[in-house]
Amino acid sequence: MDFDLSWLLLAFPLVFGLGWLASRLDLRQWRIENRRDPKAYFKGLNFLLNEQQDQAIDAFIEAVQNDPDTSELHFALGNLFRRRGEYERAVRVHEHLLSRADLSQTDRDRAQHALALDFLKAGLLDRAEAALRKLEGTALQTQARLAMLAIFERSRDWPHAAQVAAQLETSGHGSFAGRQAHYLCEQAAALLAGGQSEGARALLEQAVTAAPESARPYIDLARLLQRLGDNSAAFASLTTLCAKAPHAIPLMAVELAQLALATQRQAQAQRLLDDAYQQAGSLDVLDALVLLQPAGEAAATAQDWYVRHLEREPSLVAASKWLAREKLEHEQFHPQVQRALDHAVKPLTRYRCAACGFEAQQHFWQCPGCQAWDSYPARRIEEL
Repeated sequence: MDFDLSWLLLAFPLVFGLGWLASRLDLRQWRIENRRDPKAYFKGLNFLLNEQQDQAIDAFIEAVQNDPDTSELHFALGNLFRRRGEYERAVRVHEHLLSRADLSQTDRDRAQHALALDFLKAGLLDRAEAALRKLEGTALQTQARLAMLAIFERSRDWPHAAQVAAQLETSGHGSFAGRQAHYLCEQAAALLAGGQSEGARALLEQAVTAAPESARPYIDLARLLQRLGDNSAAFASLTTLCAKAPHAIPLMAVELAQLALATQRQAQAQRLLDDAYQQAGSLDVLDALVLLQPAGEAAATAQDWYVRHLEREPSLVAASKWLAREKLEHEQFHPQVQRALDHAVKPLTRYRCAACGFEAQQHFWQCPGCQAWDSYPARRIEEL
């Protein structure tokens, strides 16, 4: 039987037409999906800019469902979950990214870093540390080390914190000498609590050498020496501080005056504190100067100095201190007036963190609120 070529000639246009129709349908579907995906993405972005996180998450989930291979949408979604405190969902998103074989190495490192931040925010410090260690040698190594430094500080693992700080300094990311001194002081405090005075003293002397411009090692060392009965060495530590870190004198002015009285060095302390008061006008320094005055003259001298301080600058705290020693016409009401004034000035005698604004009655070397080091000025709120 002979094959009829006419059927073949008729089949060619039919196949061509079907192929053209199929391509048009695919192109139309592709255009529809492309229009829908950016719409969902930009809708989510708009919600995010308007701080409508719930709606933004819904929009990004829709976009991810339409295009599950888009890594950027997964990163955006995971970060949103973490910001909202939904750490378990954030972990799932970033672990899904890490499980993809087609993910580039750069995106894999980003997902690893994001996963570590999820664990860190959730308080899972061990898992966060393990995730961060996998970023050694990558472009995110510095960010990982900074996060590990925060973990070790948070868990009070000072030796490991010192090790990471040394790595950061060696790699050229600034000086960590002041922070290293704090780590040594923290370790010294732990030894001192355990009764190991000599070990604590060695660490504090090492801290002084490591950061000669930092105030804390001198103050902590002076307190330890005073506790050990070596008042002369304690006084020498504080006088060195006056030269190395004069901004911190208000923190230890009263202790300096007490040590001067104990070692008969009132004249030297008087000169140091006079210079400090002339430069800064701190009431803590003024209180120390009053303490140095002979017993018979202290009350009258205090009154004069508090009045002169009020002439120099208005101070409710100085007014309260002056009034405490003053005789009133209606003296029977003095205690009530004094109590009310002391209550009013109490917030003014606090210290305030310059980083986050956290206020405290005592001075902290590390802010309890934001964990920043050396963020508390040596001067109280009224004097800022």
